[in-house]
Amino acid sequence: MLTRNCLSLLLWVLFDGGLLTPLQPQPQKTLTTENVIRFPGRQLHFQRVKRGWVWNQFFVLEEYMGSEPQYVGKLHSDLDKGEGTVKYTLSGDGAGTVFTIDETTGDIHAIRSLDREEKPFYTLRAQAVDIETRKPLEPESEFIIKVQDINDNEPRFLDGPYVASVPEMSPVGAYVLQVKATDADDPTYGNSARVVYSILQGQPYFSIDPKTGVIRTALPNMDREVKEQYQVLIQAKDMGGQLGGLAGTTVVNITLTDVNDNPPRFPKSIFHLKVPESSPVGSAIGRIRAVDPDFGQNAEIEYNIVPGDGGNLFDIITDEETQEGVIKLKKPLDFETKKAYTFKVEASNLHVDQRFHSAGPFHDTATVKISVLDVDEPPVFTKPLYTMEVYEDTPVGTIIGAVTAQDLDVGSSAVRYFIDWKSDGDSYFTIDETEGTIATNELLDRESTAQYNFSIIASKVSNPSLVSKVNILINVLDVNEFPPEISVPYETAVCENAKPGQIIQIVSAADRDLAPAGQQFSFRLSPEAAIKPNFTVRDFRNNTAGIETRRNGYSRRQQELYLLPVVIEDSSYPVQSSTSTMTIRVCRCDSDGTILSCNVEAIFLPVGLSTGALIAILLCIVILLAIVVLYVALRRQKKKDTLMTSKEDVRDNVIHYDDEGGGEEDTQAFDIGALRNPKVIEENKLRRDIKPDALCVPRQRAPAEDNTDIRDFIRQRLQENDVDPTAPPYDSLATYAYEGSGSAAESLSSIDSVTTEADQDYDFLSEWGPRFKVLADMFGEEESCNSDKVT
Repeated sequence: MLTRNCLSLLLWVLFDGGLLTPLQPQPQKTLTTENVIRFPGRQLHFQRVKRGWVWNQFFVLEEYMGSEPQYVGKLHSDLDKGEGTVKYTLSGDGAGTVFTIDETTGDIHAIRSLDREEKPFYTLRAQAVDIETRKPLEPESEFIIKVQDINDNEPRFLDGPYVASVPEMSPVGAYVLQVKATDADDPTYGNSARVVYSILQGQPYFSIDPKTGVIRTALPNMDREVKEQYQVLIQAKDMGGQLGGLAGTTVVNITLTDVNDNPPRFPKSIFHLKVPESSPVGSAIGRIRAVDPDFGQNAEIEYNIVPGDGGNLFDIITDEETQEGVIKLKKPLDFETKKAYTFKVEASNLHVDQRFHSAGPFHDTATVKISVLDVDEPPVFTKPLYTMEVYEDTPVGTIIGAVTAQDLDVGSSAVRYFIDWKSDGDSYFTIDETEGTIATNELLDRESTAQYNFSIIASKVSNPSLVSKVNILINVLDVNEFPPEISVPYETAVCENAKPGQIIQIVSAADRDLAPAGQQFSFRLSPEAAIKPNFTVRDFRNNTAGIETRRNGYSRRQQELYLLPVVIEDSSYPVQSSTSTMTIRVCRCDSDGTILSCNVEAIFLPVGLSTGALIAILLCIVILLAIVVLYVALRRQKKKDTLMTSKEDVRDNVIHYDDEGGGEEDTQAFDIGALRNPKVIEENKLRRDIKPDALCVPRQRAPAEDNTDIRDFIRQRLQENDVDPTAPPYDSLATYAYEGSGSAAESLSSIDSVTTEADQDYDFLSEWGPRFKVLADMFGEEESCNSDKVT
């Protein structure tokens, strides 16, 4: 084989002109397949010269096994005169490792064996260089060395082994699968990659197309129930299947898929079943089965009871896993009524293939006979559930209902009743064990428990172990005890700019009593609040009401909170009502009705000031007040020091401590400088800030002249104070004016009076009214004392 390939390559090279091409340049050709690459000679003059460089496509045989390097081709330049002045270089794919060049002759050799499937071609570059100057004589050019293919790869099934399926009973030539083998050899050269398919194992059931690899059925009516799995061995051979070609094999596992070509069949015509009469309704009392050799959905069977004797008492369904017919009980069985039943059951396929309908009916029938067995049964209640009603606060011992159970066996037995204490542990009810009547055992409260659920047990006297149980549901009826109330506490707000007729709050009510069907609540204002109300209540008649404004605007400065009493009534008997007071707060809102502020402080604060700004303003006010107070205190202290240190100021204050009445007014300081007589001698003055002792005060001498104008003025002022109804009923000091020099009494104060040994008559003080009574008594005593001393 290798010899033949080498010979073919040699003939192709010879007839293609590779080795027989003359060494002279061929300027007329631009692309050739020569094995000699020529460079044109260089002209000495600066003239445009047509390039003589021609690149070729070389070929090298793959898998070369010779002892010498494989010759590939030759490089030659027209400037090379054979004098050894030209050096040839090689670069590119595999230069130096796969291909070498003789620098003097330009011969190219492959120094190792090549594999076309690993790399089909190599791209290299050739250069002719002057040995002395190391300058290129010709521009660098590129050429390709292709690896010539040989048949060294067998066909391979990359997707094998294969799995395929075909329906059973398929006709001859039915498509099964297409296989494909891949040959790594060059499909463009020779027959190395031309594959032919054949079957080595699997005949006569299947066939394969030698060119396409399509597998088809070769026998008609292959039955899955006879044989389901087939293993077919496929061979792919290159070189067109000729002798000496390489081959590869794969396995194809073919499965016959099922079709519904077999009807279901009962293995026997009669099925006998024995069923106890105590079997519960809905329970499975037996199973029957029809056999279908098909598989999957083709073997799915549907069972039906043929209308007849047992059609109304029994039912049959299909077990999807076993495809069995499960017979169930639709109604209770009674041995005393009927002891046996007979009916027919039909089995049929759900998915019928019309191609095989002509083979016969795809259904079968069988007879089922059921014998009822007698069983000693427990008592049976007349109802599956007992529902009773009782009003709350019903007296203890009141009968509210009864239950009944019967023994349906032939020899009937008496029945006894008991309460299942597991379900009624609080013993709110009792039952008569013979009659089955249920009575209350405690007072019931619907608000505590609205419904009771417990069980009653009935047992046979002849066999107490046979018991039955029934549920009792007792509803406690409500007595209208509680009035309705506002369901939740509402935080109601009204805008200052509200208009009349606006709904500001929707309220609802709740009742702790059990609300009967159609329970209705009504809402209204209390009678005392209905007189000129600021708000009113609009009843929506759907157990809700709205708080409606009646005024055009509200002011937080005038009133911040409104209390609205709302009366709510229910519709039960007796009617219950309650009054709930709602608090409505007046808030500041924007034009859209959005609440901005509801705080009381916000009424007096300017809009738009933040909390920090307000605190700063308040702090500044406090500081200013402190400065003012400090300033006033300093001024008063300075004034007091001035008065105390002045030698020319003879004014003084009189404060009374020992007289009654007056309170704060008694401690007020009065400047009595206006009462001072400028003409009185200052040397005789006494202290004016203390009460004088009981000593004889010398009389002052009579005034030199009588000032009638001042006296008349003082009397006028005295009369005004005596008749003044607002004057306090206690002694006080009143300033009238300067005393005149002609006054008979001169000064009323002993402080400014001249102290002499002469007697002074103070009887005229008693004539001046009750306000001078204290002075009259005081100086009257002094006069008496003075008289005693004289005596």
